[in-house]
Amino acid sequence: MTYRVLDTVVLERDLPDHGLRKGDLGAVVEVYEPDGIEVEFVTASGRTAALVTLNTRDVRPVADDDLVSVRPGPRSA
Repeated sequence: MTYRVLDTVVLERDLPDHGLRKGDLGAVVEVYEPDGIEVEFVTASGRTAALVTLNTRDVRPVADDDLVSVRPGPRSA
């Protein structure tokens, strides 16, 4: 899969060191060839929760039947 800057992606695995869980939504903010991407994950209020460099295998595109939900982040749990 080829991603572009500002694509919305879904995390495919937990990243406990960053307080992220499989299913969290992020936005691609940089693309590194051949298969690296920088993804920003934000809170519902817009604060950056994590900025992580990932492999494209760590995410997937958003699907039409994906539901969005809200959960407490690691600092507010």
